[in-house]
Amino acid sequence: MQCPYCLQDNDKVVDSRSSEAGRAVRRRRQCLHCKRRYTTYERVEEAPRLTVIKKDGSRVPYDRQKILDGLRKATYKRPVADEQLMSLVDQTEEEIFRRFDKEVPSSQIGDIVSAKLRRIDKVAYIRFASVYREFRDVGEFLDEVRDLRETPSEVPGQHDLFDETPSPAKAEPKKE
Repeated sequence: MQCPYCLQDNDKVVDSRSSEAGRAVRRRRQCLHCKRRYTTYERVEEAPRLTVIKKDGSRVPYDRQKILDGLRKATYKRPVADEQLMSLVDQTEEEIFRRFDKEVPSSQIGDIVSAKLRRIDKVAYIRFASVYREFRDVGEFLDEVRDLRETPSEVPGQHDLFDETPSPAKAEPKKE
C-alpha cells in the first residue's frame, strides 16, 4: 500500500478490525519510511464486471438498482412485499451471472425479470411488460392479457387477472 504522506510503498498493518457491519475491514497501517499512520478499508467489489447491451446497441455497466427501480414501478400499490422484490432481483442476478460472462443483452434481463414477476403478481407483470415489451398497438397488449388470463396462477392466494373477489364490506353476512 502506498503511503499517502511520503508515497513510499513500504508499510505494515498495525491493527485490523471488521467495519460497516462486517461489509468491510478497517486496517491501521504505519509507513516504515516516514513512521506516519493512516487507515485503509478493504471492501468486496460491488460493481460486477458485466456490461448490458441496450436495444439501441449502446453499452452500459450492469446496475441491479435499475432492475429494482423497474420492479418497484410495476408493483406500485400492489400487494408485493419488498422482500419479494429483493429476492426476485437476487434470483435474476444469479441467473444472469450464471449464463453470461461479460455482456448481456437488456432483452435477456427483461425476459428473466418478466418470467419471475409473472409468477408473483400478474398485474405487476402486465405493467412491466407494457414498458419492457413496447407493444406496438392495443391488439398486442390484449393478446398478452388474454394469454395471461388463460394461464393458471402459480402463487397460492393470487387471484386470476380480472377476477372479481368479494370484498369484506360486500361479503354476505354469516347466518347463525
